[in-house]
Amino acid sequence: MFLFKKIISPFFLPIPLCLIISFVGLFLILFTKRQKSGKFLVSVGICTLAILSYNPIPNYFIARLEHKHHAYTSGIPVEGAVQEHHPAEYVVVLAGGIGYDSKIPITSLLSDLTLIRVIEGILIYRENPGSRLVLSGGSGSESYPEAIGMADFAKAIGVDEDDIVVESDSRDTKDQARLIKTIVGDKPFILVTSAYHIPRSMALFKKLGMNPIPAPADYLVTKGKIGINSFFPGSGALRKSEIAVHEYLGMVWAKLRGQI
Repeated sequence: MFLFKKIISPFFLPIPLCLIISFVGLFLILFTKRQKSGKFLVSVGICTLAILSYNPIPNYFIARLEHKHHAYTSGIPVEGAVQEHHPAEYVVVLAGGIGYDSKIPITSLLSDLTLIRVIEGILIYRENPGSRLVLSGGSGSESYPEAIGMADFAKAIGVDEDDIVVESDSRDTKDQARLIKTIVGDKPFILVTSAYHIPRSMALFKKLGMNPIPAPADYLVTKGKIGINSFFPGSGALRKSEIAVHEYLGMVWAKLRGQI
């Protein structure tokens, strides 16, 4: 089922889906007499791709995910953040990708998602004396999974190795919830992942009877001035559209499978 999901899910993301629709339309135009249907499909594919490349569209859907939970900021003053300290024995960080090349530094191996998440987790860990840092993620190469990369980074910036717990067998968020439960049990723990990923993660963990405290990181939609670039399509907006579609599809899939 995991392999099936990984093979099928990319075809539902905006760029592949819009290209498939457009190519089907182009095929109809060039090789059949169904000209109107072909032109309609090409128009739908191109127009949908164009609409999703404007920031306001993905920003709306991403913001609905990111603002379901307040920020948790380790004592750093942020408007709307959860300021009180929650007693927690564990700070859990979910990985978000890694590369492997022994010739480049660890900061370049960790994806932007993973790097931001693990930094946030370390900040919270340091504000909770006596806590342990649980680093979770089994994707990447077999010899160098995400969790190992995060652990190497954490040790490089001064985290005590004895305070680090590595979970490197999971393949997706559902796996992470199941495997992390064997570490933290039903104790309250601080859960660090990207803000848009928090709602699905919280639901998966709570379904197993766990007690996560949300600590969203890596916000994609922030307050700021509206510049001229906001009125032009861009690859950044397309990337956010893909993230939004991936998360909403992930929640639908988890709901259908009884995981949330």
